[in-house]
Amino acid sequence: MEENKLIRPEIEDVQEERLENSLRPQNLDEYIGQTKVKENMKIYIEAAQKRGEPLDHCLFYGPPGLGKTTIANIIANEMKSNIKITSGPAIEKPGDLAAILTALSEHDVLFIDEIHRLSKNVEEILYPALEDYTLDIVIGKGPSAKSIRIDLPKFTLIGATTKAGSLTTPLRDRFGIVHRLELYSTEDLSTIIKRSSQILKIEIDEESAIEIARRSRGTPRIANRLLKRVRDYAAVLGDGTINLKIAKHALNQLEIDELGLDEIDRKILETMITQYQGKPVGIESIAVSIGEEIDTIEDVYEPYLIQIGFITRTPRGRLVMPPAYKHLGYPYLG
Repeated sequence: MEENKLIRPEIEDVQEERLENSLRPQNLDEYIGQTKVKENMKIYIEAAQKRGEPLDHCLFYGPPGLGKTTIANIIANEMKSNIKITSGPAIEKPGDLAAILTALSEHDVLFIDEIHRLSKNVEEILYPALEDYTLDIVIGKGPSAKSIRIDLPKFTLIGATTKAGSLTTPLRDRFGIVHRLELYSTEDLSTIIKRSSQILKIEIDEESAIEIARRSRGTPRIANRLLKRVRDYAAVLGDGTINLKIAKHALNQLEIDELGLDEIDRKILETMITQYQGKPVGIESIAVSIGEEIDTIEDVYEPYLIQIGFITRTPRGRLVMPPAYKHLGYPYLG
C-alpha cells in the first residue's frame, strides 16, 4: 500500500534510496533541526581535530527517519574521514566484524545501524576494539587453540538504534557521546521541504510546504517522500507547481490526514477504542488485532502517537487519550 511505503522506513527501492541520498545534507551547517545535537557535535569534532585524535565513539537513538545515517555521514565529512556503513543483522559472526575492523584505516568512521541487533558473540569482540583498539582472535579449537591480539587503527564507531533500551549496558557504556534525536518541529520540516524542493527543482509556495510539514509526523524522511508524491500530483493535475489546493488534494488521496495519521494509525486507535472500549491494552494484543508486527508498532507508529498526546503508556498497558477520540469523532468513554 502506498501510504505504508510513505510511513514505513524499511520499504525503500533502489531509485528511492538514490534520490533520498541526493537530499541528505553534507555538513553540519546544512543540517536542519536537532539544534542541541548539532551544537554539541560541532564542539566535539573541533576538539578532536585540534588534538589530532579520532572522534569519541557516538551513539544516536530515536525513531526511524530522523537522520541517524545522515549525521554519521556528516561526521565523517567534517572529520575528513572515510566511512564504512553496515548494520547489526549483517554482522553474523565474529569473523565478519574482524574483517571489517582490520580493513579500516586510521581515523576512519564505522557506522553500524540497528546496533542493538548485534549478536552476543560479535558484541564481545567489539569491546576491546572500542576501548583499546585491539582485536582478540582465537585460532583453532580445544587444547591447541591459541589467542592472537591484533592492533587496530584508531577509529570512530557510530552506532544507531531505534531501541536504546535493547542495548546491553556494557556496550552502551563504551560510547563517549550519546544523543537522542527528537521528532522535528513543523517549522524545521518546512525548511527541509523547501531545501529539498530546490534540489529537486520543484516550485512550491510557503503554505504548501507548511501543509506537507504538518502531515510528516515530525520526520524528515517522510517529509521528503510526501514532497515527491505531491510533486507527481502537481505534474499531472497542474503545471508542476505545488500550491495549497494540490498539496491538500494529494495528501488526502494518500489518506494522510491533517495530523499526519495514516490508515494504520487510525486502525490502532480505533481498535483500542472500539474493541477494547478504551481500556488499557497490551502491545501484543494490539499487534494481533491489527495484523502488524510489535516492533513496527513500537518503532514506527507509537512514538508519534505518544508525542501528539493520542496514546500513553501505563503499567497496565496502552491507553487512548481524549484528543484521539475527538480527532476520530468518537465520544470519550473515560
